[in-house]
Amino acid sequence: MKIAILTSGGDAPGMNVAIRAAVRYGIKKGHEFYGVVSGYYGLVKGDFIELDHKRMSGVISSGGTFLKTTRFESFKELENQEKAVENLKKHGIEGLIVIGGDGSYRGAMSLSKLGVKVIGIPGTIDNDIYGTDFTLGFHTALDTIVESMDKLRDTSMSHQRCSIIEVMGRNCGDLALHAAISGGAEFLVTPENPISKDEIIETLKEYKMEERTHAIIVVTENIMNVHEFAKEITEKSKFTAIATVLGYVQRGGSPTAEDRILGTRMGAYAIDLFDQNINGVSIGIVNERLVYLPIDVVVNNKRPASPLYKIVTEVS
Repeated sequence: MKIAILTSGGDAPGMNVAIRAAVRYGIKKGHEFYGVVSGYYGLVKGDFIELDHKRMSGVISSGGTFLKTTRFESFKELENQEKAVENLKKHGIEGLIVIGGDGSYRGAMSLSKLGVKVIGIPGTIDNDIYGTDFTLGFHTALDTIVESMDKLRDTSMSHQRCSIIEVMGRNCGDLALHAAISGGAEFLVTPENPISKDEIIETLKEYKMEERTHAIIVVTENIMNVHEFAKEITEKSKFTAIATVLGYVQRGGSPTAEDRILGTRMGAYAIDLFDQNINGVSIGIVNERLVYLPIDVVVNNKRPASPLYKIVTEVS
């Protein structure tokens, strides 16, 4: 069986690991592999490269994706989807592995409806995919955030400040939640855990009365202007506040051991599913067990809020 692999949307540490596992495991089972350069854009342009055992050498420790990625909004158009199917057929490709997040899955769902045998692997630091406890890249990004938080806490304590840290997550607060617990933050603001600015400011006033010298606020992106909020805290409480937007540094870096293991398991599992003639599905991990669900179910459902929210207020 000829299988193509593409990475799409935002890059995530662990994407290369999943590609490596699928290729090396799949070759031993008699399959041939091609990489699609630059995601769906490359699929429409017909930009394929052959993937073999040797080409996978050294990629396990590399962040990002060596196949490159793009955000190709025009892939929503049926004309481009049909062109992609045509290119797959032209190269004799019988199966496609898509590694990415929500937008990537929507493209995979469209191709599945056109008859392409597709399997999705969740690769996004946001951890916002339904049907899996964790996505590839989440744990690496989390470690990056916590390391940054520890450093910011050092300077916050030295200068007796309040630090606001904005992290990625799109519309999911998992990165902020796990970082807040791991980094000992005093406040957590996410879509699942909204807290008013006034409530935070009043609590900071109480902290000053209790002679607490610093505080950390973790905020998921797209909720507020953290720089404006820092000014407001400085004006209304006795804390001087500084905001830090971690930005794209969260996406980079060598994948952690946890993401390497997860990527390896998911990549190999995709091949096992193809061998069982199972496709049109997304792979996930639930309670340490690999599972799969139809892609349309994954795309059309929202990931439930983490049970960790039940304890976060007790440990801040």
